[in-house]
Amino acid sequence: MKNKWSCLATACLATLLLSLDLTVLHLALPRLVTDLGANSTQLLWIGDMYGFALAGLLVTMGNLGDRIGRKRLLLIGATAFGAASAVTAYAPNPELLIAARALLGVAGATIMPSTLSIVRNVFTEPGERTAAIGIWSGMSAAGFAIGPVVGGLLLDHFWWGSVFLINVPIMLLVLVGGILVLPESRNPHAGRPDLVSVVLSFAGVVTAVYAVKEAAHKGLEHADVPAAGAAGVLLLGLFVWRQTRLPEPLIDVRLFRRRAFSASIVTNLLAIFTMSAMMLMFGWYLQLVLGWSPLQAGLAQLPGGLSAAAGGILAAKLIHRIGRNGVVALGLAMNAGAFLYYSTLGPSLNYLALLPVMIVGGVGIGFTFTVNNDNVLATAPRERAGAAAAVSETAFELGGALGIAILGTVLNSAYQTNLRLPADLPSPDSARESIAGAVSTAATLPPEQADQLIRAAQTAFIEGLHVTALVTAALLAVVALLALIGLRGVPKVIPEEILTHA
Repeated sequence: MKNKWSCLATACLATLLLSLDLTVLHLALPRLVTDLGANSTQLLWIGDMYGFALAGLLVTMGNLGDRIGRKRLLLIGATAFGAASAVTAYAPNPELLIAARALLGVAGATIMPSTLSIVRNVFTEPGERTAAIGIWSGMSAAGFAIGPVVGGLLLDHFWWGSVFLINVPIMLLVLVGGILVLPESRNPHAGRPDLVSVVLSFAGVVTAVYAVKEAAHKGLEHADVPAAGAAGVLLLGLFVWRQTRLPEPLIDVRLFRRRAFSASIVTNLLAIFTMSAMMLMFGWYLQLVLGWSPLQAGLAQLPGGLSAAAGGILAAKLIHRIGRNGVVALGLAMNAGAFLYYSTLGPSLNYLALLPVMIVGGVGIGFTFTVNNDNVLATAPRERAGAAAAVSETAFELGGALGIAILGTVLNSAYQTNLRLPADLPSPDSARESIAGAVSTAATLPPEQADQLIRAAQTAFIEGLHVTALVTAALLAVVALLALIGLRGVPKVIPEEILTHA
C-alpha cells in the first residue's frame, strides 16, 4: 500500500493527542478551583471521569470498530472528540465540565483501539508491522511526557480551557488525514453485538477502576471501596463466563491460551503498574521538594518520554538479536536499574546526573510496550484486531490505576511513618496525610513554623520515595524474569500463518 506510512502518521497523531489529554489537565486543576469554584469532590470527578468512560468502553468500541469499520469509527470518534473538547473548554460550571469529560472519554474509547487495529491491518509484513507498532507506542509514550509541558505553556498565557481547545485543530487534521489516506477494514463475519456483554464489560471495568481509585483516595476502611471491588470482580467474572458461551463474543477468551498473547497482556499490566509510580513520585518530588514550577517539572521529565519514543523504534531491530522475551526483559531491567538510582535522590538534585538515568528508563519503556503490543496484535486474527487492541489498552488503563493506588499508598504510608514533627508544632491531619497537605498547612502558619513543617515533610517524603523506588525496582526485576520465561519460545518473526495454527 503506497500510503501506509501516511496511515501510520494519522494514527500516531490521534494517539499522541489522546495520551497528551490524559496528563495535560493535571496542571489546570488549581485554576478550576478559582474560576469554577470546584470543590475537592468535583475535582476528583473532573480528573477521573475521562478515565472511567475510556476504560469502561474500550472493549465495546474495539468490537464495534471490527463490525462497522475501524476507519468509520475513528472518524466518528475524532469528530466527537473535537466537539466534546470545545464543550469542555467553555464549560461554565463543574457539573457540565464533568459531563463533558465523560463525553471525551467515550470519544477517546472509539479512537484508541481503532488506531492500533488500523496499524495492524495496514502493515501485514511482520518486520514492518513491528516497526510501525514501535513508532505508535513511542508516540503514545511521548504524549504522556509532552502533556505537562503543553499544559504549562498554555496556562502561562491563556485560561484553563485552552488545554482542551487545542484538541480541536489537531482532531481536524486527524479527520482530514483519515478521510484521505486511511483504508477501511472490518470483520466480514462479525455478528450482532451482545448487549448483555456490553453492559457487563462496561459496568465491570468502571466498578473495578472506581474501587482502585477510591482505595487510593480514601483507603479500604470505607465500606463502598471493598463493595465496589467485589462487584467489579463479580461483573468481570460473569462477562468472561458469558464470552465462553457466545458464538460471536466481544472477546474471544481462547486468545488467552496463546502464551504470547496472555503473557504480553499480564506483563504490560504489571509494567505500567510499576511505571505509574514514576509519574506520581517525580511530580511531587520536583515541585514539592525541589520547589520547581509545574512547567519546569514537565520539561525535566520530557527526555524520558521522548527516549521512550526512540526505544519503540529501536525495539524492532533488537528483536532479531535477543528475541522478543529478551527485549521485554531488558526493557524492564533497565527500568529496575533506573528506580534503584531514584532511591538515592535527596533534597537537592544534580539534574545532569539524573538525565541519562531517565533516558535509559525511557528507552526501556519503549522496548517493553512495543514488543508486548506487537505480540498481542500479531497473535490475534486480523479481523479481531480491534478487540485485541481494546484488551491491551484496558490492561494498560487498569494497570495504571492499580499502580497509582497501591504504590501511592506505599509512598504515603512511608511518609506518615517517617514524619517527625516538633511537639509544639501545629499538625492537623492534612499535614500528616501527605506532603501536599503539609505544604498547604504551612501556608497558614507563621514563617518559622511553616519552615519547620515543610522541612519535616520533605524529609519524610524523601524517605517514602526511597522505599517506593526500591519496592518498584524489585517488582520490575520480578516482572522482567516473568517476561523472560513467559515469552520464551515466541518467534522473533510472527507471520500470519501462525494465526491459523495457534
